[in-house]
Amino acid sequence: MLSIISAALLRFVARFEREEGQALAEYGLLLALIAVVCIAALGLLGLAIAGTLGSITSEL
Repeated sequence: MLSIISAALLRFVARFEREEGQALAEYGLLLALIAVVCIAALGLLGLAIAGTLGSITSEL
């Protein structure tokens, strides 16, 4: 009887030791980092384009 209880307890504990949630959180952090890098790159690219367009309009 004790072995049945301990086996059930081990199965119960094993359910909470899965790493699926941890992997999902890591993917979320990675996606957030990629989004921040893309936003920064687009911001710098926008400034460069604005500068180029400003020089073109001043030449005209």
